[in-house]
Amino acid sequence: MSRKQVMTVAVLVVVFAWSTVMTVLGQLAAVATLLPSLGLLVQQIVGALNGTEPRSPAASGTPPAAAAAGCEEPS
Repeated sequence: MSRKQVMTVAVLVVVFAWSTVMTVLGQLAAVATLLPSLGLLVQQIVGALNGTEPRSPAASGTPPAAAAAGCEEPS
């Protein structure tokens, strides 16, 4: 495993340990608020470990100017 992968796994373990401690201490509202962020963290870490890259605007067929503006042309 590369150094980057080791650091990624270490961050994931720390975040999940913190979430577990918050749950044990009865801070369910804090954990529930952070669940979407934790899900995104896991998704990004899995993508980083698998070496996948986000799709470029050219690959999706969206013109670069529209992708930069955050909108797509109607089909």
